[in-house]
Amino acid sequence: MPAPTNHFKSALKEGKTQIGCWVGLADSYCAEIAASAGFDWLLIDGEHAPNDLRSILTQLQIIQNSPSNAAVRLPIGETWMIKQFLDAGAQTILIPMVESAAQAEELVKACHYPPKGVRGVGSALARASNFGGIPDYVTTADDEICLLVQVESQAGLDALDDILKVEGIDGVFIGPADLAGDMGYLGKPKEPKVVAAIEEAIVKIASSDKAAGILTLDETFANKCIDLGAKFVAVGIDVTAYATAMRSIAAKFKP
Repeated sequence: MPAPTNHFKSALKEGKTQIGCWVGLADSYCAEIAASAGFDWLLIDGEHAPNDLRSILTQLQIIQNSPSNAAVRLPIGETWMIKQFLDAGAQTILIPMVESAAQAEELVKACHYPPKGVRGVGSALARASNFGGIPDYVTTADDEICLLVQVESQAGLDALDDILKVEGIDGVFIGPADLAGDMGYLGKPKEPKVVAAIEEAIVKIASSDKAAGILTLDETFANKCIDLGAKFVAVGIDVTAYATAMRSIAAKFKP
């Protein structure tokens, strides 16, 4: 019995556009609501949301029983951390602040078992292998791991050509907010120079064998990115949606 099929990775390989939502409320109940909404993929955020391994684990368990595919953004690309989240059952991970091909190569190694990589072989303890119930897990897991790297600085853009040559990277995600700040436009991701850099990067990624991704709440820009070739596009954030709705209700009665 092989490792479970990663349907998100399969969809990207087939060139199917995947529409997603950021999940940052750090609560399994809220994740269940998001999982019932109809998104292709949900990104459980471990970088800027108050999540840890255990809270993300419960959200993975919830989303697994829905039509949506789960992805997890780690706070940093540390090998030991990647190992823990993969063993917990995450098959798609997003690593922030990738700025070189060498860094990307280390991340690939962290996601794969020896001899290709350095992932620790402790699958008997892991939820990923159904606690040893998937006998062929260690020999088939590598093919189902989807590694997405986040380019969100000028250094990352400068190294993009080299990053795209790294075998084992499935997608490159452009982070508009951090990129804008690094370019000198903090809080202004819609600055024309930032938008131009993002669009140029998406076209470059789309012309490679990697999938291009982005998060934007601007419907027009989201569609523009899809037209340029982006294949995994997050168009909402649960925290923002909830905060906006709550403030709108309160404002009706307490202007």
